[in-house]
Amino acid sequence: MSYRRSSILFVIALLVAAACSQPPPSAGSPTPQATGGAASTLVWYADTSDLISLDPAVAYEFTGVLLAHNAYETLVKFDGADLSTIKPALAQSWDIKDSGTQWDITFKLRSGAKFASGNAITADDVVYSFQRVLKLNKSPAFLFTDIAQIKDTSIKASDPSTVVISLPKTASPQGFLAVLTFTIGSVVDSKDVKTKETGGDSGSGYLLDHSSGSGAFVIDHWTKNSEVQLKANPNYTGSPKPALGGVLVKHVPESTNQQFALEKGDADIARNLGAQQITALQGKPGVVTTTGNSLQLVYVGMNVTVKPLDNVNVREALRTAIDYDGIVKDLFKGGAKKVQGIVPAGLAGYNETTPFQADVNKAKSLLQQAGQTAITLELLVPTGPAPGGVAWADLAAKLQSDWKNIGVTVNIKQTTQADLLGTYRAQKGQLVMILWGPDFPDPDANVGPFTDYAAKSIAFRNGWDDKTIAAKGRDAALITDAAKRSTAYKDITDYVLHNGPYVVLYQPTEPFGLRSNVKGFVWSPMDWTDFAAISK
Repeated sequence: MSYRRSSILFVIALLVAAACSQPPPSAGSPTPQATGGAASTLVWYADTSDLISLDPAVAYEFTGVLLAHNAYETLVKFDGADLSTIKPALAQSWDIKDSGTQWDITFKLRSGAKFASGNAITADDVVYSFQRVLKLNKSPAFLFTDIAQIKDTSIKASDPSTVVISLPKTASPQGFLAVLTFTIGSVVDSKDVKTKETGGDSGSGYLLDHSSGSGAFVIDHWTKNSEVQLKANPNYTGSPKPALGGVLVKHVPESTNQQFALEKGDADIARNLGAQQITALQGKPGVVTTTGNSLQLVYVGMNVTVKPLDNVNVREALRTAIDYDGIVKDLFKGGAKKVQGIVPAGLAGYNETTPFQADVNKAKSLLQQAGQTAITLELLVPTGPAPGGVAWADLAAKLQSDWKNIGVTVNIKQTTQADLLGTYRAQKGQLVMILWGPDFPDPDANVGPFTDYAAKSIAFRNGWDDKTIAAKGRDAALITDAAKRSTAYKDITDYVLHNGPYVVLYQPTEPFGLRSNVKGFVWSPMDWTDFAAISK
């Protein structure tokens, strides 16, 4: 399950807090870096306690990924918040060839690209960077080894500007391109990093708190549990050119401190604001609020091994009885998007269809067709807040109330996420409320787990073994034509929408506070923004 990133954040936060004796800076005391170049420095306030490394082959937590994204370039990329179309970056073009026994993807590098050091970017740098990921084998490496199924010998430079990467026929070429947009696909300056290697560490000690890339910014310094300073890269050959001279990322974990700093003008952007802070900022002079999408989906799994959830009409009745608009507008007050398919908004293959909205009579009719008049079920719910800020218990109570209207009694059982997942993975839940976020920005990262019982993931946990739709999902992953692939996914998601064992409740959004003079801020669902596009 895609808790690889989110599930370890709390533990990391505790470890970092315990290991670092230096207290976080107060919100009202900007450092000299923030004040000395205020006109040309963007000041970003956030909880950065998850930061463990700035090395793109190691970083897999939110803050590290945000910073590495701005210090390095990848072969291909997504622009802004749109994750449906892959575009050129360091590679000006690429070609996918079916060689019979494997997929060969050939990348042609753009000419004139340079690292911050001034060194030219060559195919050898790409080969070194990707083989370095495999050698280090840190948290994000599974995207290469498990998803793309590549080895050292899969990556070759055929000439100084051409890289050929070979995938087995069981891997998805389009999925691999999506993986390469993530920071694991960052190209490092091999000449520079090799001089920094110590004891066979492939330069990971140096890149822990430095950068050696070709991104719009370079890492100036990282003071643990305090701040990270970025400075514009004068040798940047990409687009857009940085509008600001630098970015100062301040570790301020308290939401109220972020709010007050924003109001005073000490912060330009605040990331970790809750609903209370967003409400307090409404109408304040010099401040605006905005939101960005995530790729998470909050859903209820319905175990088809439990009667009467094995009946497709019962499952459709449960979906039909829910007041989705009330969840989005009343509970989350706009802090969530109504999405009902298994692919989130923003990804290729996203199905905009939202056919369900609190039709009690239709839901009762569906139960009658299934021969059911009164049903009692248990709903497992995590403790704490759900994505978007509302308590899981409050969201569960809303469903309990909606289902009561059609004669379905739901007993809520709250437990820790760890215990809930243990029950869920053992196929022992009846109704299970939980979230899912893809490990890489491609529809296969959702469609596979939600449709393929053999993958031992979400479909398995709900006992749903529909071999026909699973085969269609596997076939769609291997389609190389983007338009045909997107169409295939929309057909699959429409089928799952009505036949699968899922109630997709919403897609959460992430709130931000900005000074009103900040322009060009766009939040990507991949958990980053392009600092180069921001001005003030």
